[in-house]
Amino acid sequence: MNIVVIDYGAGNTKSVQFACNRLGFDPVLSKDSQVIQDADKVIFPGVGQASNAMDMLIESGLDAVIPSLKQPVLGICLGMQLLCNSTEEGNAKGLGVFDVSVKRFSNNVKVPQMGWNSIFNLESDLFEGIKNEAYMYLVHSYYAEVCEHTIAQTNYDLNYSSALKKDNFYGVQFHPEKSSTEGAQILRNFLKL
Repeated sequence: MNIVVIDYGAGNTKSVQFACNRLGFDPVLSKDSQVIQDADKVIFPGVGQASNAMDMLIESGLDAVIPSLKQPVLGICLGMQLLCNSTEEGNAKGLGVFDVSVKRFSNNVKVPQMGWNSIFNLESDLFEGIKNEAYMYLVHSYYAEVCEHTIAQTNYDLNYSSALKKDNFYGVQFHPEKSSTEGAQILRNFLKL
């Protein structure tokens, strides 16, 4: 299977690559449009600041490539947020795959949310073998609102989308590559789709 991890300068690409290696897969790191389009599965990670990451996607032309992909695509953390319409982080426009906005957590809670939190209301084959209320590792200050694309939620000050799905696109706010055996199972489920 040909798996590509998009390496556009704003991702924790190595930890995602190593997590796939532990599952017996050997993904390629690339920002080459043709390599990405030819992949069987695409993983779109991201850490850092949203508007800077969008600038890097635009610079490389990947802002047009990613939304046009037809194979299964998994956005992780900032990657998921960039697949949304817009984000308050840097007032950035997103790729518009998921019809939802990304907002900043209120000052009622410690920001960023950092550490383990549970996911619930699981509604996808992405979560096969995962118990409701399983714990995942999260580090983020912004969240996608609950919407028609929500397939898992987490509560931190309010319920938000910890996973999204639309057509061939999936997104997870948590880091499956850092979320122990359950996170590994979610990655495995995605790679089996």
